[in-house]
Amino acid sequence: MPAKPVTLKNVAERAGVSVSTASRALNGQARKYRISPTTEKAVRKVADDLGFQASQVARSLRLKRSGLIGVIVPDVSNPFFASIARQVSLGVEASGFSVLLGDSREETAIEQRLARQLRAKQVEALLVCPVGVRCDHLIDVDRSGLPVVVVDRVFEEIELPCVTSDNLRAARELAEVLIHAGHRKIGVLSGVRESLPAKTRLQGLKDAAEQAGFAIDPSYVAGDAFTEQSGYQATRELLDRHPDLTAIFAMCNPAAIGAIRALTECGYTVPHDCSVVAFDDHPSADLMKTPLTVAVQDISRLGRLATDVLLRRLGLQPSGHGVDATASSSSVRAVNARSNSDRWQVPTTLLERASVAEPCR
Repeated sequence: MPAKPVTLKNVAERAGVSVSTASRALNGQARKYRISPTTEKAVRKVADDLGFQASQVARSLRLKRSGLIGVIVPDVSNPFFASIARQVSLGVEASGFSVLLGDSREETAIEQRLARQLRAKQVEALLVCPVGVRCDHLIDVDRSGLPVVVVDRVFEEIELPCVTSDNLRAARELAEVLIHAGHRKIGVLSGVRESLPAKTRLQGLKDAAEQAGFAIDPSYVAGDAFTEQSGYQATRELLDRHPDLTAIFAMCNPAAIGAIRALTECGYTVPHDCSVVAFDDHPSADLMKTPLTVAVQDISRLGRLATDVLLRRLGLQPSGHGVDATASSSSVRAVNARSNSDRWQVPTTLLERASVAEPCR
């Protein structure tokens, strides 16, 4: 027969104390109830020796806290979002929380359902990398009293704590690499069209083009998702529509990978026939036949800063996990200072590699 689980009563009896004393000693309340260090140490040793495991459910009911943080991302297979989720998990765990992770699969309806399910599981806060199309459900969650922090695809129209990259400046810098190389026929692989990052990145490209004396024709913009398949299909469309295309500006790394696949199928080489730049680096970027020129988002800092903002909303001090990403950092700047909520932009880094050359036609 399987062994019976060790109970708090077993621990108390072995340690020679009352059940309430054992409970207080194991829950970090020894000082509050004037339990001596010797007794506390003895109770903890007995609990370890017996292999006692406290019931998280019972503790949650007693303290009226679940110790859970809900995290929702659009695509957990995307290295960008996987890294964000990891940083948040590390940060909240250092403060005694655990993470429940949901993947919205780039669908707002799924994001809404996941938010409801996580609320039903009594999470203490919600951190969302949204699809970026609608935000009413996030406003409703926050108004219900459950703290919400939004990361990456933030919204201009709501006053929720937000952490994102400086997309406008990064897009200008990427565009200038192509423009300085002589490119004017630049195809754009858009992400979710309604999302703020997609709009801002397109605006950064347009600003750089205008500065150089030309405009981005709307017919050179294709795609509607931050995915490899969208990048592939959009590139095929652009090549059919504009066979004289000389460069591609991808709004995310997966789309750039899809673009390279499409270019290869159509007999183009990078960068001789078509230059390619993108947002976000890839863990295996240096192993690619032609490493991409990219705007590198500081994913670790985004995740750490978002964690700090979330912990502050819970009335807690950051544990130190994100100490270099706090609001006092000179390289992280606040936006919309008149807002009552935290809104932060994190700078990017331009990394030039071998995927850009002068147009050959």
